[in-house]
Amino acid sequence: MSIPIVTTVSLLLCSNVFMTFAWYAHLKNLGNKPWIIAALLSWGIALFEYLLQVPANRIGYTQLSLGQLKIIQEVVTLSVFVPFSLLYMKEPLKLDYLWAGLCLLGAVYFMFRGNQT
Repeated sequence: MSIPIVTTVSLLLCSNVFMTFAWYAHLKNLGNKPWIIAALLSWGIALFEYLLQVPANRIGYTQLSLGQLKIIQEVVTLSVFVPFSLLYMKEPLKLDYLWAGLCLLGAVYFMFRGNQT
């Protein structure tokens, strides 16, 4: 695997941690606050996500197609979301996470199988 692809995946992994917290942590921590407070705090967290995600996609696009970048993003998102859901939000482990992961593996296969039309 090339340096740009490793860099892209690493940056997307870090950006997804911020994204996941921005999207969902307020459900646990700010449930008693007005939604506008949660939105503004989430927006502040999301800034850090974008500071990592934009360079990740720019670097990745030098060697990957747009579709490949999107599928990598989806795999990374699920890879971050499942531990977040289990460890931070204390949600129960669901077999549906496995099925979603298997569907994503199929998507990865089709996006990376070569220059097929």
